[in-house]
Amino acid sequence: MAVLELRHLRYLLAVAEHGNFTRAAEDLHISQPTLSQQIKQLERTLGVQLLDRTGRTVRLTDAGTVYTDHARRALRDLAAAERAVHDVQDLSRGHLRLGVTPTFTAYLIGPLTAELHTRHPGVSLTLTETTQDRIEAALLADDLDLGIAFTQPHLPGITPTPLFTETLSLVTAAQHTPTTPHPLPAHALKDHQLALLSTDFATRSHIDVYFADHRIAPRITVEANSIQALTEIVRRTDLTTVLPDAITHDHPHLAPIPLDPPLPARTVTLLHRQSAYRSAATRAFTQLARDLVHTRGYTPPPCRLPSGNGSTESLPAR
Repeated sequence: MAVLELRHLRYLLAVAEHGNFTRAAEDLHISQPTLSQQIKQLERTLGVQLLDRTGRTVRLTDAGTVYTDHARRALRDLAAAERAVHDVQDLSRGHLRLGVTPTFTAYLIGPLTAELHTRHPGVSLTLTETTQDRIEAALLADDLDLGIAFTQPHLPGITPTPLFTETLSLVTAAQHTPTTPHPLPAHALKDHQLALLSTDFATRSHIDVYFADHRIAPRITVEANSIQALTEIVRRTDLTTVLPDAITHDHPHLAPIPLDPPLPARTVTLLHRQSAYRSAATRAFTQLARDLVHTRGYTPPPCRLPSGNGSTESLPAR
């Protein structure tokens, strides 16, 4: 009787993903006959047909579908086990895979990375900037260790830990701002030319809801899909934008102007997969993040997060 090996699982998952032996073999860097032989060997070992080869594309049988679900879980758990074995508790070395939504790269990721490097220079970091729905999917697939995003209905299996409350304000060039600016009435925004994030950002959706609630027809002169572009535009023109207050902490050429009524605040959270192995690097970064937001004086989060898991919002957070 043939012995089941890990390569059999990886080969089966590759064929299931590509739906084609040729493309799967190319991806695995083996010959197609070798791949076909290995899959047949796996089927003989299990005594069941895993793939339906009769159509134009190769499909999983019912048994194959069940088996691949367990195979993915097994390979994921083995990868976590390898990281656990190589994890050094004194943090002389280690690795962290972090996913963040784009707004945080403008004010939070730089200080966090600097603090991580200062405290734990042996810990390397892989940073992924993407949408919140992709962060949560990557956490569930064990492609990320932690995510930084916002409180919202999360995918089942995702655990949020609140970090701080993010507030949004009108942001303008410092030279155009009074020394002690008074809150700007929301209706006065109609007199300002705005440079805003494009509509593929959930932050823009948050802003648009505010405009709609207060019956504001904004004069949008510039739309950009880069926060860095917005800060440069506002710095060099008389345009204003709407961004997190915290961005102005590291940009002395920018200044926030509070709005009356204020834009609704959002809770920033650390996200991780429920029951996932938490490496020493993950635990250290979690504590480091809490320390940094406290030191920088960010508003504490609400006492409780909204309860319940569910599907993500229709517009992914960016």
